[in-house]
Amino acid sequence: MTSIEIPIRDKSFVIETGKMARQADGSTVLKYGDTFVLATAVASKTERVGIDFFPLTI
Repeated sequence: MTSIEIPIRDKSFVIETGKMARQADGSTVLKYGDTFVLATAVASKTERVGIDFFPLTI
């Protein structure tokens, strides 16, 4: 796990990666006070030839 802590005013802003959402290709947790945000990204291992748009899957 990699973690960076930055003091901002009276709280700390923390960026963590490698701890949560290990099935995703990439994930980061951002913490500031009582607020937590989890951002994840997943990419296909194979290229889709002939596609002229970026498909969004939720």
